[in-house]
Amino acid sequence: MALAAGVGVGICSSVIPYVSDQLAMARLPRATYALMVSLLPATATVIGVVVLTQIPTPAESAGVALVIAGVALHREPSEAVAG
Repeated sequence: MALAAGVGVGICSSVIPYVSDQLAMARLPRATYALMVSLLPATATVIGVVVLTQIPTPAESAGVALVIAGVALHREPSEAVAG
């Protein structure tokens, strides 16, 4: 029973998220995918506050905001027009 539970946890915590991540990466534009991935620290912070009552420090909150802002503000360099 413990082995089956271990396999279930392994599939639910590793295989399913990895496959979902790969499918999203294949279907979404790069900028959209990068923004979604950059939201992971913010999501983890919200879960930490709501579920675990772990209040982030101002520095931790600023770090999460900077990651999201950096990805949101990033622009692909425009290709030079030859000619």
